[in-house]
Amino acid sequence: MATKSSQFLSALLLVAPYARQTVEVEVSGTLVAPPYVDMTIGVMGAFGVAVQCTGAQCYTVVPQPYTARRYCVEPDASSAHYLLAAAALTGGRVRVLGLGTRSLQGDVHFVDVLEHMGAAVVRGEDFLEVRGGAQLEGVEVDMNAISDTAPTLAALAPFASRQVTIRNIAHVRLQESDRLHAVATELRRIGVAVRELDDGLIIEPSRVRPGVVETYDDHRIAMSFALIGLRVPGIGIRDPDCVSKTFPDFFALLEELRQ
Repeated sequence: MATKSSQFLSALLLVAPYARQTVEVEVSGTLVAPPYVDMTIGVMGAFGVAVQCTGAQCYTVVPQPYTARRYCVEPDASSAHYLLAAAALTGGRVRVLGLGTRSLQGDVHFVDVLEHMGAAVVRGEDFLEVRGGAQLEGVEVDMNAISDTAPTLAALAPFASRQVTIRNIAHVRLQESDRLHAVATELRRIGVAVRELDDGLIIEPSRVRPGVVETYDDHRIAMSFALIGLRVPGIGIRDPDCVSKTFPDFFALLEELRQ
């Protein structure tokens, strides 16, 4: 199942220290989004539990207790990336505190994609800053490790100077919605030329027209497409309350940034 979502592997690792005997886990096939597993192992280590990586996609955990401690929880990079993307899209500047070069969260690397598209990125130990440039450039990206950010890249893509290709994220079809089909459908609804692949999307620079976007009860579809409204008047988001799953004040904060 870890070839469909890394959460299955993370769950096994988290409970493994309390098994009666040593737990050995081997992932057959390609592990989806491995940075999340690295983050799980890092947090387990912070609470006193060692996970041995005994080979490619092989993990061993011996019986051992977690140790209580004070622990500082970072901001959620998966939520923060929308604000950083907003800066790249509008030519503005956004700095997120608490996320930086020491973060174990894979989605902090979305700023690398923004940088390849022409945004200026400043990285500190405890902050990330994005400054938008004059023009977004097209890119081709394997987004397997940061697939939660793929709908956001798709929302930026129509404004790029050339084609944007998103690859290796077939597993997002099994998330809150079939995100590949949902994103392709909603981009077409607002006039964007897009080709849906088995594992990704190819999106052409397009003249975006106003429209009301369906969200499929998927918070990431809602937040990604809301960014388009920063550039194009008349973009509506149906069922905006679906963002309450992870970012209940998203629209209020987006409006605050816009002003």
